[in-house]
Amino acid sequence: MNSTENLANESHEGAQQQAAPRRTRIKLCGLSKPGDVSRAIDLGADAIGLVFYPPSPRSVSVAQAVELVHDVPPFVSVVGLFVNATPDWIREVASNVGLTLLQFHGDETPEQCESLAGVAGLPWLRALRVAADTQPADLVKSALSYSSASGLLFDTHVEGYGGGGKVFDWSLIPAELARRAVLSGGLNAQNVSEAIHRVRPYAVDVSSGIETPGAKGVKDHARMAAFVRAVRAADAE
Repeated sequence: MNSTENLANESHEGAQQQAAPRRTRIKLCGLSKPGDVSRAIDLGADAIGLVFYPPSPRSVSVAQAVELVHDVPPFVSVVGLFVNATPDWIREVASNVGLTLLQFHGDETPEQCESLAGVAGLPWLRALRVAADTQPADLVKSALSYSSASGLLFDTHVEGYGGGGKVFDWSLIPAELARRAVLSGGLNAQNVSEAIHRVRPYAVDVSSGIETPGAKGVKDHARMAAFVRAVRAADAE
């Protein structure tokens, strides 16, 4: 094969790689019933989120979590969400539940995140709450502070810690952070396509957007399916 043929083949392979469809990862969070987890798996979710924050209506106990993850297949991540947790609580959950990733959603400093993740021996995500007065430079600064995180979850700043169903201004997320971004905050089947096209995040995260309206923690399987379909449709466009 001469050099011209080599170049042609390389160009063809490059074109095939460039034409490969985009695949936004999907995390369905706040699952608390075995049926919810089974449905998430059937729909092809990449990750399920379990909340270990007792004040939350979506919170689960260690015993519940053990039951929930029992039939989770390989390559589906189990993410444990914690808010200002103690090392003992992290250790108890991590030693009993098959978590693959920690998500810190409280006021944890970079040092605290690293220390708590070390207790569990697991990688971690840091949730960054985006307020009305947040600037892109603020998010870049936070990203640098939490550089040890496997990813950054961008959520809307609301009273309390997450799950508020509120959308923030997606244009605030700098393009250079998109590859590490897990986009959250008020996503649902109706707006996730626009969110994906505007931010191009690595993943999207949804909780309240797949629940029965007015019933926090009660997942609606039809809404779960609609959300996944909307993400896949956006990827195909």
